[in-house]
Amino acid sequence: MSDEPKQLVGPVVRGFDPDIVDALETALEKDNPGVELFIEDRAGYVRIHAPRYLRVTRASLSEALGRPISLPELEPAIASFAGRMNYVGDDELVWFLERGDTQ
Repeated sequence: MSDEPKQLVGPVVRGFDPDIVDALETALEKDNPGVELFIEDRAGYVRIHAPRYLRVTRASLSEALGRPISLPELEPAIASFAGRMNYVGDDELVWFLERGDTQ
């Protein structure tokens, strides 16, 4: 076991829309199988992070929300994020630590 701190990436989501927060958690779990998610609920915001790389797809988010949603619609809910964030076309949003971490 390493003593190095985990280098986490991912969104910090405002808690004003619990449906978005729940859908994002569900979609991130689906889109990142086998990845340990760290979820910290602070009532006003929810921090959802994973080591080095995290992705969410429009399809998984729409399925979890129960209605179609475009990824840019998440922007008002994302207060901040750790790491770098990038859209991959219209269908995927990724957070990553370093450019080499993209998959």
